[in-house]
Amino acid sequence: MMYTILGKSSYVQGCIPKWLKGTLLRNGPGKHSVGEMSYNHWFDGLSLLHSFTFKNGEVYYRSKFLRSDTYNSNMEANRIVVSEFGTMAYPDPCKNIFSKAFTYLSHVVPEFTDNCLINIIKFGDDYYASSETNFIRKIDPESLDTLDKVDYLKYLTVNLATSHPHYDNEGNTLNMGTSIGDKGKTKYMIFKVPSKTAADNDKKKSPLKSAEVLCSIPAHHLLSPSYYHSFGMTENYVILIELPLKLDILKLATAYFRGVNWASCISFHSDEKTWFHIVDKRTKKPVAEKFYSDALVCYHHINAYEEDGHVVFDIIAYKDNSLYEMFYLANLRRDLSQETRVTSAPTYTRFVVPLQYDKKAEVGVNLVKIPTTTATAMKDKNGEICCQPEILCEGVELPRINYDYNGKKHRYVYASHVEWRPIPTKIVKFNTVTKEMLSWTDDMCWPAEPLFVPHPDGKEEDDGIILSAIVCSDPKKSSFLLILDAKTFKEVGRASVNADVHLDLHGIFIPDNN
Repeated sequence: MMYTILGKSSYVQGCIPKWLKGTLLRNGPGKHSVGEMSYNHWFDGLSLLHSFTFKNGEVYYRSKFLRSDTYNSNMEANRIVVSEFGTMAYPDPCKNIFSKAFTYLSHVVPEFTDNCLINIIKFGDDYYASSETNFIRKIDPESLDTLDKVDYLKYLTVNLATSHPHYDNEGNTLNMGTSIGDKGKTKYMIFKVPSKTAADNDKKKSPLKSAEVLCSIPAHHLLSPSYYHSFGMTENYVILIELPLKLDILKLATAYFRGVNWASCISFHSDEKTWFHIVDKRTKKPVAEKFYSDALVCYHHINAYEEDGHVVFDIIAYKDNSLYEMFYLANLRRDLSQETRVTSAPTYTRFVVPLQYDKKAEVGVNLVKIPTTTATAMKDKNGEICCQPEILCEGVELPRINYDYNGKKHRYVYASHVEWRPIPTKIVKFNTVTKEMLSWTDDMCWPAEPLFVPHPDGKEEDDGIILSAIVCSDPKKSSFLLILDAKTFKEVGRASVNADVHLDLHGIFIPDNN
């Protein structure tokens, strides 16, 4: 279904900057029931793509469901027949569950869904809807049509992969995935897809045909690798945080047989360490020193950079994994209060890893020599480096920066602000130096992840605008696209959408350079 918003006063309040040219492409769950069946978890919903295209001060809106195999199978059966992370489905209700289970047990990892609902990834000149399984779906960013189904496993031994890649100065895409049981080993793999590939001359070939594994890191526990949602990258290093949030492979392989969902196969181990792997992109190997911190959970990296022989990386950290539990639909439907809150607060957390330090330093001596941070790193009695963070602020999630500063020292972060509810009510601009915070909020409005678009003639880090799709629960008002001045955080304009807009997860801005 397609909706067009013309630049008229009935649709637009304020103005749309003339210099803003391109498409904001978003992805997220848009349908949580099929027939008489409903998904258990908000993250299980069928992928709904939507876009806002900017031309000459006008905005054009379009939305379509991703026509995945999962979507088509469910629609044909008029029930949920493909399992998602929090919802186990049984395609043939007449077939004995035990006979079906043997099919799953013949593989270490069962075949996953292609309901790619989390983000949009750019490989070469192509765009793909993605989740965290081995399947991605190529899409047409203009029409939102669903195109090829691509299996990472045809090109890389990756069973799971993040939906938060990085892009280097040459336009190459770097991502990370987990290889389960390859030659008896479970490992984390950093891979690169070149910006210019053989697919440029043959559009039938996937850019992944030229994918290259940069580094593989053995998991600490072969049968229980870490779950991770994103990673960090500087000019010379890639940062993988190996969390004590573990995926139990044997439980995963038998989940169908036991009648439980895949989410139940992940558990948080509060008594274990969080390991930091710092991979040198030049040597394609992890640095030799072992760095760790206390147990934590992280979904989103903010940024990472190098400073005076240190690697500094900022993340959103939690004390446990209860955030996922909050997004079960049964929990979201409850009238929650602070007393019934089950999730730990997200914290903007900065770690500093010293790569150049006195190897003869005594145990307990702070090896961090950056005077502007309170983060520490100290050698323990085993010769490993224990890192303790600096907490910059609390209550922010879905962080974004001016991506021109990715891998460089940044000052500003744009994020959703959450209090005791898991759904954001504000979007904020946080100054990492002064700790000042600017915010935007409106009654009965639920903002999506804020995305920064730089001004083409901008000279400072915050010269640009913020875009966020706002879901409005006031029946007298429409949902809308919000445009903020990134420097002042004042509203520039809003474009109403005469359609049902769902709260999304992540997305990408595709500039029109013509």
